[in-house]
Amino acid sequence: QVQLVESGGGLAQPGGSLTLSCAASGITLNRWSVRWLRQYPGEKREEVSCISTSGGSVYYEDDVNGRFTVSRDNAKGTVLLQMNNQTPEDTAVYYCAAVRSCYNTEVNYVGQGTQVTIST
Repeated sequence: QVQLVESGGGLAQPGGSLTLSCAASGITLNRWSVRWLRQYPGEKREEVSCISTSGGSVYYEDDVNGRFTVSRDNAKGTVLLQMNNQTPEDTAVYYCAAVRSCYNTEVNYVGQGTQVTIST
């Protein structure tokens, strides 16, 4: 059974930072591109970032470009999303997803999500 698990969510103040981590069981995450998604209440999930299997190609949605950094440690089988200078608009549930390619919109496996709340 394939399972992706996000961790690192929580509460931070505006201007602060959080780092999310994604790990997987049942698949070798190193063989998959990984997409970070977020979902606001009542809305569809939207892409935040994506990283290729090698880490050589990365993508950021415009609102987070320059503030968020995606990386992966293939030795550990984890993918990180470092979120800096956060704003209340970053408050959402964040998901990591294993995808065949960052150019492919299909999501093959997705985690349960972790809540990120940015508030004073």
